Amino acid sequence: MSVTLAAGGLEATFLAELGMLGTSLRRRGEEFVALPGGVAAYREGHQTGLPLLAPWANRLDSWSYCAAGIDVDLTGLPLQTENQLPIHGTMTAASGWTLVERDAAHLRARFDYGARPDLLAAFPFPHEIEVEARIDGDALDMTTTLRPTADQVVPVAFGWHPYLRVPTGERSEWRLLLPARDHLALDARGIPTGDATPVSAEADPIGDRTFDDLYALGSDRELALESTDHRLTVRYGEGYPYAQVFAPPGADFVCLEPMTAPTNSLSTGTCPVVPAGEAFTARFSITLA
Repeated sequence: MSVTLAAGGLEATFLAELGMLGTSLRRRGEEFVALPGGVAAYREGHQTGLPLLAPWANRLDSWSYCAAGIDVDLTGLPLQTENQLPIHGTMTAASGWTLVERDAAHLRARFDYGARPDLLAAFPFPHEIEVEARIDGDALDMTTTLRPTADQVVPVAFGWHPYLRVPTGERSEWRLLLPARDHLALDARGIPTGDATPVSAEADPIGDRTFDDLYALGSDRELALESTDHRLTVRYGEGYPYAQVFAPPGADFVCLEPMTAPTNSLSTGTCPVVPAGEAFTARFSITLA
């Protein structure tokens, strides 16, 4: 079921029955979300549009991990992979979302992860995820809440992977605005090495640069894309202290990805956990001008 939210000149479309995928974000008819490969590619396990990555974002360093005192073996499970490593969790194109609230500019949907033995095989921590999308002025606000549904803690490592564009100009001409941050070094597999380098804020044309970079953010958590006549700003609120910036060669998009924890945090124990009876909420917004 396609659900479109609209208010003022802003419209956002989600596929509630297909992973709660966001497929469009338009301002006065102009599109700011890229959909490489289309919905068909997403059904086959590829990321596109505005997808939720859960229960972990990005990749793990092996086919097993130990989180919250539980050893998990992923061998043989049908997971998305990159460089032979499991990546982006288990919920790509997942069916089973329930639309629990909707009006013209707002929706709230819920997924009961604990009711899915097939998914629990890869992440044996019963919980529910709730996604709330709301148009507020020139912004799309996205709130994601995780609640344990059993008497055990749940590791928190989800994120979002928005494929973003501005409607005019070539990508090389767009300016990429990044705040002061720590650049987290990655090995050849894309796994953090533990090294970090402080880098200054920048607001420069992308040019021929490419990115697949992980950052720890400070108090300024605003990232943006600009052309001569458009600006797209992603503001990371509570719960998102990390960002992955992805701009591969030859593409007409840039991904500014809010992450609750660094890459491979399930294996390293660097992700937050939420106790039974409590909830973890993370928020980000996309503002268009």
